Amino acid sequence: MASSPSQNCVILLLLLNFCISLILACIGGWALNYSVQNDYFIDRGVVPPRDYSPVYFPMGNGATGFFVIFSLISGVVGAASSIAGLSKMLPWGSDHGWLPAARSSGFTAWVLTLLSASLAIKEIALEGRNARLRTMEAFNIILAVTQFASIVAIHAA
Repeated sequence: MASSPSQNCVILLLLLNFCISLILACIGGWALNYSVQNDYFIDRGVVPPRDYSPVYFPMGNGATGFFVIFSLISGVVGAASSIAGLSKMLPWGSDHGWLPAARSSGFTAWVLTLLSASLAIKEIALEGRNARLRTMEAFNIILAVTQFASIVAIHAA
């Protein structure tokens, strides 16, 4: 089966999105695990401190908790969207019935990534974060751009 340049572009972008989403989800999983292990220990009968927040992260700043949670969600949804797009892309053929599903899942992943990228920008503005969080912010912003490019490429297909 011959493949067109637009098909190759879409496949390349979906593979890139999958890899970046997987890296984002892995770093987000690490940050969530670190937070759970190094957070306040609240046992039965113990009253939590007055300023306790379940979204508190012992690293970063005030936006870190929300940023990590939404990045983890957008990474998982982005990876699933890329897998769904790739699974429909390989037996492409003349039937383009997969396009609406690929567009909608890609758009959903992109919107979630934009939400976490906006939290990344807020975290950058507040400062006070470590190297892993900076890496996560960079991957998140790059992923927002590449997911938009893949949506445009799928739409052009």
